[in-house]
Amino acid sequence: MIPKVFREVIDLGDGREISIETGKLAKQAHGSVVVQSGKCMLLCTVVSNYEQKNLGFLPLTVDYREKFAAAGRYPGGFFKREARPSDGEVLTMRLVDRVLRPLFPKDYQAETQVMIQLMSHDDDVMPEAMAGLAASAAIQLSDFPFECAISEARVGRINGEFIINPTRAQLAESDLEMMIGASADSVMMVEGEMDEISEEEMADAIKFAHEAIKVQIAAQLRLAEAFGKKEVREYETAEVNEDLEKRIHDLSYDKCYAIAKKGTSKAERSKAFAEVKEEVKASFTEEEMEEFGHLVGGYYRQAEKSAVRDLTLNEGLRLDGRKTDEIRPIWCEVDYLPSTHGSAIFTRGETQALATVTLGTSRDANKIDMPSYEGEENFYLHYNFPPFCTGEARPIRGTSRREVGHGNLAQRALKGMIPADCPYTVRVVSEVLESNGSSSMATVCAGTMAMMDAGVKMKKPVSGIAMGLISDAESGKYAVLSDILGDEDHLGDMDFKVTGTADGITACQMDIKVKGLSYEILVNALKQAREGRLHILGKITETISAPAESVKDHAPTMVTRRVPNEFIGALIGPGGKVIQEMQKETETTIVINEDPVTEEGIVEILGVGNKGIDAVMAKIDSILFKPEVDSVYEVKVIKMLDFGAVVEYMDAPGNEVLLHVSELAWERTENVSDVVNMGDVFDVKYFGLDKRTRKEKVSRKALLPKPEGFVERPPRDDKRRDDRRGNDRSRDRDRKPRRD
Repeated sequence: MIPKVFREVIDLGDGREISIETGKLAKQAHGSVVVQSGKCMLLCTVVSNYEQKNLGFLPLTVDYREKFAAAGRYPGGFFKREARPSDGEVLTMRLVDRVLRPLFPKDYQAETQVMIQLMSHDDDVMPEAMAGLAASAAIQLSDFPFECAISEARVGRINGEFIINPTRAQLAESDLEMMIGASADSVMMVEGEMDEISEEEMADAIKFAHEAIKVQIAAQLRLAEAFGKKEVREYETAEVNEDLEKRIHDLSYDKCYAIAKKGTSKAERSKAFAEVKEEVKASFTEEEMEEFGHLVGGYYRQAEKSAVRDLTLNEGLRLDGRKTDEIRPIWCEVDYLPSTHGSAIFTRGETQALATVTLGTSRDANKIDMPSYEGEENFYLHYNFPPFCTGEARPIRGTSRREVGHGNLAQRALKGMIPADCPYTVRVVSEVLESNGSSSMATVCAGTMAMMDAGVKMKKPVSGIAMGLISDAESGKYAVLSDILGDEDHLGDMDFKVTGTADGITACQMDIKVKGLSYEILVNALKQAREGRLHILGKITETISAPAESVKDHAPTMVTRRVPNEFIGALIGPGGKVIQEMQKETETTIVINEDPVTEEGIVEILGVGNKGIDAVMAKIDSILFKPEVDSVYEVKVIKMLDFGAVVEYMDAPGNEVLLHVSELAWERTENVSDVVNMGDVFDVKYFGLDKRTRKEKVSRKALLPKPEGFVERPPRDDKRRDDRRGNDRSRDRDRKPRRD
């Protein structure tokens, strides 16, 4: 018996629909839905254990996986099953996690899992755009303590018109791609890349997406109502002691305010705040600490946070003494590492990134193999965040989700400035050496300089800045903070990173922690961010104003050459022999790809210095060489035969042709060696294909003057010769069979 199914449909307004269904699959989960658009189907399940854990945070896991069977494909590699998540899957997990996590109560600490799986793929639907909708819809069917329904939507723009959840083909034509996460009342998360758009255009895109999200949230609520909304579970809430909270506030607030106002370094501040905390603890008796000790740390942090925020709102000052729009001191350096193809250091305050650039061929492209997308990246960026950069020692367990996310943001910021005709595959690696404030934005700046140092012809340099917001809803006061510190990231109401050129925004990432943030404040914050970006951009261009004219002496030069399809086989050789020998002899790397449109071969030649590249180009010229009829060419004798000499074109080594003995001289030649010898160089005239022999014909004698009194032999009578052959064949037919 098929169980009762509940279903809601969302109309995207252009003939496309998204359906949300529950009641058929995964019924033992605390909430499960199937979200479908076209043939694309996502199954989302949510489960949260009933026992609380005393961890001080919510152990929430958001997992997004794409099943290869969904696209009718096998997983690559030796083990034919899905293994660790790809970077694309990790990025989707982060997009969903960033919106969901703030909506759980701060004192809720039960193990919680949100699992989203792509079960059926559609080439015209990008599934990650529906992951947030699926997660929230499943939670609405559960008994979790969750503040409100949310959803996410991707927005693109083609010819000035915004589109919700565009197809991949539409996205290729769009001048922006943004993912927005929001509740019905507030935008909570923004991430995307743009083609140098303005701050106002970005705000318009967010508004457009928010309206679509409201429709998706309404559908979730209707589905939950039809299914039967569950009572929110009871759980052990955090203990509240208002008297203790006030006592700690009175003991610590003024001292914290004074420390914050001194404008000291991170280390000095941390030490001073720690001393105040110890003083607060010392003011309690042993009996009080036994009874209330578990609350003291939390109430102290509240008082410290309040003091720091009030300092900024009341006096416009910040923890390190800066004004709200002031950027920390910056110093930069390029060409720091002698052996890399390009390198740069970018240091802003206590944040430092060292970026390196490596240039390669298309063989070095980053291959993406996901059920929903297969392709290659010829520009990619990797970001490493070791524990020493924050003065910590902790286990290193592979690349973290945070490293994947921050690297992707920096990559999106820069990739639009790589020219389409860049011959190289470009890999940028950012090593974060110090961190107190946005290291991802330091990565953008260091990456820009390193690529210019490497000689990558960037269209324009890109800079990035991390911004913050402190606001007070009661008083209406707010302060936008430029170039935020790590502490300001934690205590602020908004963390947003913006990158761009002098002409517009190229990428952004925002996490908004307050409800009902007005678009006016958002635009003002973006404009202040632009001023900061331009200031940082000025520091970058002071260090390196334009890309290097050429790559470094030890870096490879890339030359590309188009070769007609019919010559590719000759260039590769049997079993790859020709191309392998060329690479070995010239110390170059040669890659051959096929143009899908013209079917020509695109030959990439990568080598250090011009000698090897020139040798490969000469070999290609030789393979492509086609002599023209009635043209004269210089040749060299490379083989002597009884009936002529084999000669090689001097302009195309390896191209040989037979010079017949009859074409050596006007006089009758008995021995070839009477006229030419091995190694002789002379000119010949090319006559094309000989009509009689169907072989290429060249002549030395055609370029020599006729001897005086020379009489040419009359041409053969082909008819008589054919008749004679015919008569011979007739005689053969008349001949009687031989008797044994």
